[in-house]
Amino acid sequence: MWTLDDLKSDRDTQITAICIGFFLIAFPLYFSVAASGVDGAAGLGGVRDYEVSGELTYVELASGGEYIADGTTFDIENLHTDAIDGADDMNIVGVRLTMTYGEDETSQGIGCAAPGANQNDPDTISGTTEHAGFTGAADGQNGGQGGTHSAEAIWYNDSMTGVISGLSESEIVEQIDAMGAGLGPYNASVSVTAETGGGGGCQHTDEGEDVSYVVELIVFDYTIAPFIEITDV
Repeated sequence: MWTLDDLKSDRDTQITAICIGFFLIAFPLYFSVAASGVDGAAGLGGVRDYEVSGELTYVELASGGEYIADGTTFDIENLHTDAIDGADDMNIVGVRLTMTYGEDETSQGIGCAAPGANQNDPDTISGTTEHAGFTGAADGQNGGQGGTHSAEAIWYNDSMTGVISGLSESEIVEQIDAMGAGLGPYNASVSVTAETGGGGGCQHTDEGEDVSYVVELIVFDYTIAPFIEITDV
């Protein structure tokens, strides 16, 4: 046990006390920096090889069906992440609009029995989805029968998986974590351009299409770990 006199007069005691004080300050500071993942600390988030793995899941934001007349657009309303429980904790990196449709074309007339006269012309179903300036659009055709297709918008680097070299951990995170950018309102719409076939005494009518739709948030859950290559000795 040291006394105040020892600290004042004994040089060895002074040196020991200074060393203890230094480590009491330095160790907590070191581990605080390490825990924060500051770039440049060896093995603690600096530039090195990392292995990035992740999984995409889809969370339904809205769904339904609508008869969309030829030449018109149907806007899907009230799209907001406030409707999703736990959305604040999700890494929302995109949105997908999936459309499914049949063929509403009808025909009549004595000429419809002729070869090819009853052939339906394909209709074009167009979908657009948007969030915070990121837009996805895609056209699909029912081929005279039916079909399905999706329009998708993403705001992350979907190629940033596997072994990544030359980047720090924080630089990788910047490219795959939306940091809340996926929260808020969304827009989505579907339009139809109908075409009619027939001819030669076979009259075709096509006034639009029944379209079922699903709007989904794209969620990316990921892990980042230092990559250690194991080679044969």
